[in-house]
Amino acid sequence: MRVLVTGGAGFIGSHIARRMVQIGHDVTVLDDFSSGHWSNLVDFDGDVITGDLASPVVAGRMEPAAFDFVYHEASITDTTVHDMSKMMTNNVEAFRNLLHLCTRWKSRLIWASSASTYGRNEAPNTETQTPDPLNVYAFSKLQMERLVKRWSGQLSQPPIGLRYFNVYGPGEDHKGKFASMIHQLAKQMRSGNRPRLFTPGDQRRDFVYVEDVVEANLAAMTAKTPGVFNVGCGIAASFNEVVTQLNRVLKTDLQPEYFENPFSFTQDFTQADLRLSRQGLAWQPRFDIGRGIEAYAASGRLGIGLR
Repeated sequence: MRVLVTGGAGFIGSHIARRMVQIGHDVTVLDDFSSGHWSNLVDFDGDVITGDLASPVVAGRMEPAAFDFVYHEASITDTTVHDMSKMMTNNVEAFRNLLHLCTRWKSRLIWASSASTYGRNEAPNTETQTPDPLNVYAFSKLQMERLVKRWSGQLSQPPIGLRYFNVYGPGEDHKGKFASMIHQLAKQMRSGNRPRLFTPGDQRRDFVYVEDVVEANLAAMTAKTPGVFNVGCGIAASFNEVVTQLNRVLKTDLQPEYFENPFSFTQDFTQADLRLSRQGLAWQPRFDIGRGIEAYAASGRLGIGLR
């Protein structure tokens, strides 16, 4: 099969692209390298096209191609961006151009949404909850979901959206301060510093290991029903628990340093309800927080900067 991975130089996109090559597909990565990094593609044996789908020129250049599967991972993921026009153009209008291409190519579209659309909804978070975006990033992901619904009748195959929770794992180090808290805390602890947490550290998040995210994307290739599905661990862990697990694998004994949260848009408790994901994708995660951090440490990339 011919597979296109947008944002394929990014954290999750590069994992998907490499896995697709491993199982024998002909894979093309499209990335503008505004937030992705070349080091994620060193061991990727496929084509790499530089460009941004929000550009009509790039979208027009891509149109003569044809792909059986399209994984759309490209997105501005910096949740501190307050430029609404920039966020909506890059996330929503680029996606609109891609939907047009998918109708021409008759592609199966699998794309990345976000658990940020839940906002402060009560956890566990179910796909039927009323959206509650707390910033323009979350709103852009919600608009992408709504856009797919409008186009669903023109797509020849069921489109699948995946609401990622807090993804962590090797290949995220290029994201700097936007890497997962697990990576950032490990980096502090490797330097001998106490891990810094928002007071009181008992805020809970659903941390999902990147290998489970890749498996969910693979499962979406054969899903029969269109929809948007949660991709998480299914069990929330507190930041204090994350520090405990990091101390265990790093063989350190560093206690948290607490400070007040300066942001108004953070989520204090997220947890994926995975019932629909098990039914619609025939998928469930393999890694809890302990096993995931162990696997991350075994990769040699936990808390390590760019190679």
